[in-house]
Amino acid sequence: MKQDIIELSKQVEKEIEPIFKRIESICENNSKKVLESFQKCKLQETHLNSSTGYGIDEPGRNKIEEIYSHIFRAQDSLVRSQLISGTHALAITLSALLRPKDTMLSITGEPYDTLQTVIGIGKEQSKSSLKTFDIHYEQIDLVENDFDIMKIQERLKKQDVKLVEIQRSRGYSTRKSLTIEKIEKVIQAIREVNQDVIIMVDNCYGEFVQDREPIEVGADIAVGSLMKNLGAGIANSGAYIVGKKDLIELCAERLTSPGIGKEIGPSFNQNTVFIKGLFFAPSVVASSVKTAVFASCLLEKLGYVVEPKYNEIRADIVQTIHLGTEDALVKFCQGIQMGSPIDSDVIPYPADMGGYEDKVIMAAGTFTQGSTIELSCDGPIRKPYIAYMQGGLTFEYGKLGILKAIEHMKS
Repeated sequence: MKQDIIELSKQVEKEIEPIFKRIESICENNSKKVLESFQKCKLQETHLNSSTGYGIDEPGRNKIEEIYSHIFRAQDSLVRSQLISGTHALAITLSALLRPKDTMLSITGEPYDTLQTVIGIGKEQSKSSLKTFDIHYEQIDLVENDFDIMKIQERLKKQDVKLVEIQRSRGYSTRKSLTIEKIEKVIQAIREVNQDVIIMVDNCYGEFVQDREPIEVGADIAVGSLMKNLGAGIANSGAYIVGKKDLIELCAERLTSPGIGKEIGPSFNQNTVFIKGLFFAPSVVASSVKTAVFASCLLEKLGYVVEPKYNEIRADIVQTIHLGTEDALVKFCQGIQMGSPIDSDVIPYPADMGGYEDKVIMAAGTFTQGSTIELSCDGPIRKPYIAYMQGGLTFEYGKLGILKAIEHMKS
């Protein structure tokens, strides 16, 4: 490692100390929320035990869902290893809540690439998309990284939209991620003109980054992956859906079968890792945010365009770096891989991936495959060649990974 980068790194760490204090305060608040939920719901050692087979009314699984409901201030929740990813949980939710001729409205512009395939609006068409079931899609773009409230209200006055979708994180776009304060404001505006529309938040990458969650500010349902924030790198599968009881029941019936819903679903020895992951999540999310702040400050000083800036309020764990060329993007991701604990000798290259329109490079030497709460970096091979970096189980490991990535990119 070149001495000038090491010295710059030390300078950056001193500069971002006040930001770290703010992150630690949020971590303490969310840790208190988790611990109180464990205690309020009377979590016991027996709840760590798992079932097999049908898993009919398994106590441990039910207790986990009770805890999630309490943390998110929701009426009910569905937390299952059978939910494979965030996209899977979103697909289950949308297909559970929408019927033929219903209209869903995205008010955060174009959704994430894989969700476009689910809806049926991307270049990659699926015979199982919502579009093939005659479910209609509309979108309203953000204006200057905020909701176009006037346009949203005007559209919803017609009372013919079944579901409003809000994507909290940026996805593979250049817009800012959305703070919980902005989400609260738009939900209040929606309710001024339409009391019945379902408000769904894609909460991926956003959990525990701020003090509050979407249900607390009026959302009807929120969805996320345990391979991200709430799994803390400990849960090795799963996703969650939280919200109103009647909506959760519809999602459960879509996941299992009508008439059965939440009653079945064995947890296959996942209860301990789900619980332990949730317990560590506030601290691990804080480490991920610290890692992103460090990367933002350091790379900006090296002349790159970054978003968010190191001292901005954050809504998720994602840090974008505009690298300008395909070669720089590929090398930065390769450097992240080299700085990983697993498969550090593997060299990633861009490739086609299901659900994505462009070739994508993905770097993640993680303990759990696809775990983006662990330090990882990816990006589509398209202009302006942006790296989307997230994760870091500890700040120290995250910092070392970033320094390795910079070293490789400069070599």
